[in-house]
Amino acid sequence: MARRFILLLVLAVCLSGSASGQRDHPRGRSFDAESHPIKHAEEQQTQYWVDKAQAKLLSKLAEQQSATTNKAKNVILFLGDGMSVHTVTATRNLLGDSAEQVYFEGFPYTGLSKTYCVNRQVADSACTATAYLGGVKANYGTIGVNANVSRYSCDGAANEEDQVHSIAQWAQAAGKDAGLVTTARVTHASPAGVYAHIADRNWENDWEVANRECDPEQTIDIARQLVEQPVGQQLKVILGGGRKNFIDATVNDEEGYPGQRTDGRHLIRSWLDQKKEANVSAKYVWSRKGLSLVDLENTDYLLGLFANDHLPYNGDRDRKRSQLADPSLSELTEAAIKVLSRNDKGFFLFVEGARIDMAHHDTFARRSLEDTAELARAVQKARELTSEDDTLIVVTADHAHVMSINGYPYRDQEITGLAQLADDNLPYTILSYANGPGYYSGYNRAEGRALLKEKLVADSDYQYPTLAPLDAETHGGDDVAVYASGPYAQYFSGNYEQSNIPALMARAAGIGPYA
Repeated sequence: MARRFILLLVLAVCLSGSASGQRDHPRGRSFDAESHPIKHAEEQQTQYWVDKAQAKLLSKLAEQQSATTNKAKNVILFLGDGMSVHTVTATRNLLGDSAEQVYFEGFPYTGLSKTYCVNRQVADSACTATAYLGGVKANYGTIGVNANVSRYSCDGAANEEDQVHSIAQWAQAAGKDAGLVTTARVTHASPAGVYAHIADRNWENDWEVANRECDPEQTIDIARQLVEQPVGQQLKVILGGGRKNFIDATVNDEEGYPGQRTDGRHLIRSWLDQKKEANVSAKYVWSRKGLSLVDLENTDYLLGLFANDHLPYNGDRDRKRSQLADPSLSELTEAAIKVLSRNDKGFFLFVEGARIDMAHHDTFARRSLEDTAELARAVQKARELTSEDDTLIVVTADHAHVMSINGYPYRDQEITGLAQLADDNLPYTILSYANGPGYYSGYNRAEGRALLKEKLVADSDYQYPTLAPLDAETHGGDDVAVYASGPYAQYFSGNYEQSNIPALMARAAGIGPYA
C-alpha cells in the first residue's frame, strides 16, 4: 500500500511539473504548421551554425587587429528617436527575416547606454538630447541646460553657468563645420539640443513662450536661437521641417500654410539677410526639387525647411506617392555631407530619424519599422560617402518605447501580422504595446477582445493593441543600443551613461573639453 502511494505521489509530481512547464511556455492554439515550412533548409544542419560562429570569430579578430586609432576628422551621430532594441529587432523581420541585419548592426562595436533623466526614470527627447550631445544629464523637458534649471523656468536658461554646450559648438570652436538633419521640425527637442538652451522643449516660437506667461523678448524661443545665436548661426546645414515656427501667423508659407509666430518676425528672411551681409553663398529651399537644383559643392550655407510641420513618414512617401515632392532622410543626409565635406578640417553632423518615435506614440508599429529601415539606408549612404579611416559614425537612440514582440510566430510570418490564438480562441498581434491609443483597436466594452484579421493589421493606419488606454503611448526606460564604426569605434562597447557619448566622440575627434 505504501509503495503504491509513493508511485502515485511521484506520478502526481511529474504531471504537475509537466503542467507547470506548459504554463511557462504556453503552446497557444497555433495556426496550421503545415503552411509554415522551414524557410532555410541549411539551418537544420549543425555545421551551418558552427561555420557562422567561426566567421564571427574571424571578423572579431580582424576588427581587433584593425581598430582605428587615427583622429576622427569627421563625426556623424545618427539618432533613431525612440529606436528601442525591440524596434531594431522587428525591423529585421520587416526587411525579410529574423536572421537579417539592419545595416548598422554590422558595425564592429556595439554598446548600451542608460537613458534616464536626472528627475525621471523614463526619459524624454529633451533631457536626452542634452546628454548625448552635451555630456550632461538634465531634467525632463529641458534642453541644453543642467539640472539646476527646472522646467518652465522663464529665466532658467539665462545663467551661463547652467548652460550646456553641445559637441556641435566644440566642433565649431576647433574650426570644423557642423550641421543637422531631421525628419521633425528643426526646432523639435532632439535637433534643438545641437544649438539651444531652454527650460521647456515646447518653446519653439514666441507664442509658446508667451503662453507660459514668460516674456518672449527675454526668454528667446528655439527658432530665434537657431537664427540669432552663435552656434545656430554658424551651422552650415539645417535640413528638416517646421516652417511654421519661423514665420508670423499672418503669413503663409510656400504651400499656403500659416505660421505660428506673433512677433512679426520672418526668420527665414533674417537668415538669408545675415548670410548676404557676411558675403557667403547661402541657399534656402523648401522642396525636394529645390534641393536637387542646389550646387552643393559650391554652397557655404544650406537651409531646407520641407514642411510646415514634420516631414511625412517614409512609408507614406511611397503609399501617397509623394517621393517627388518630399525628400527622404537618406537624400537629406547625402546633401548635408556634400556641403560639410568642403571643410578640410572636417565636420560634425547630427542626423535624426524622428518619426520612428512619433509612429510609436500612435502605436503605428508598421510606420515605425519603415522609418527605422530608412534610417539604416541613411547610415549606409553616409558610410559609403565617407572613409572608415577618418570618419566616426555612431548610431543610437535617445530612449526606448513600450512595444514588445510576443507569441511564438513562425519564421515566415510577417512581424506586423497575427500570432497564435489565445485562450479565448481569438488571435493577437505579434507586436503590441503596454499602453497607448491602440487600446480600442483590440478591445471594446460590449464584446471584449476584438476579432482581428490579417487584412485589418496590414493597414498602415492600424493602431496596434495596448494593455492600458492612453492618448499617446509612453516612452520606455530600457537601455538603448549604440553602434559605432570608424576611428576609436572601440570606445563605444560596454554599458555606460548616455552622457558619455559626446565625450567619447569628442575624444576620437580631438575637440572640446575631452580633446
